[in-house]
Amino acid sequence: MKLITTIIRPEKLADVKAELFRMGVTGISLSRVQGHGGEHETVEQYRGTTIVFEFVEKVRIDIAVSEPFVEATIAAIIAGARTGEVGDGKIFVQPLDRVIRIRTGEQDVQALTPVSAGEVQARAIRIAKGEPA
Repeated sequence: MKLITTIIRPEKLADVKAELFRMGVTGISLSRVQGHGGEHETVEQYRGTTIVFEFVEKVRIDIAVSEPFVEATIAAIIAGARTGEVGDGKIFVQPLDRVIRIRTGEQDVQALTPVSAGEVQARAIRIAKGEPA
């Protein structure tokens, strides 16, 4: 089991989510974050004052997956997030020692299996084909 954490551009979130759902990865957590990487600082004028924005708005996605989904999850994130420009983000993969689903007490791989994975994947495929959800 792995915890995959990725930092992406906010405008790429919908594309990344669509790619993840297409791969059958549905359990994700999102956070709005700010960070500084390879991007240049932005300088703007506001009411005659120069303001330097050192940190850029990003989205952090945390996804816990079982081993068979690790490479598919990484590929989906890259496919949805890549623009080829500085600031596309990073993917971090870390081992998970233990996972417990609070509602049922299921542990590890059983706790990672989405309750509605089939439904979500079928819906994502219909949307990708332009059909009504």
